[in-house]
Amino acid sequence: QVQLVESGGGLVQAGGSLRLSCAASGRTFSTYAMGWFRQAPGKERECVARINWSSATYYANSVKGRFTISRDNAKNTVNLQMNSLKPEDTAVYYCAAGRYSNNASAYNYWGQGTQVTVSS
Repeated sequence: QVQLVESGGGLVQAGGSLRLSCAASGRTFSTYAMGWFRQAPGKERECVARINWSSATYYANSVKGRFTISRDNAKNTVNLQMNSLKPEDTAVYYCAAGRYSNNASAYNYWGQGTQVTVSS
């Protein structure tokens, strides 16, 4: 079992930055791929970034060059540094643990979500 708790969301102006953090419980954290997903009202949940056990990463085209995912297996944390934020980045952001995939169904464990709002 893995429990995930996100933090770091909030309101920021366009062009600003936020850092999301996800703290995981459980001794098997390092064996899971971790993903950051987001869901805006009326839209499907999408994977914006993911990182596997060896820190290989993937980014959605919409965030490439602006977002950076990282993990610290010793601290059971995964972070998402978000720079040059745009209004279209506004969504609820979720941390997830599971298999290395863009598909939400590949992830067994989810956090409660944290709201990110980018004003224009």
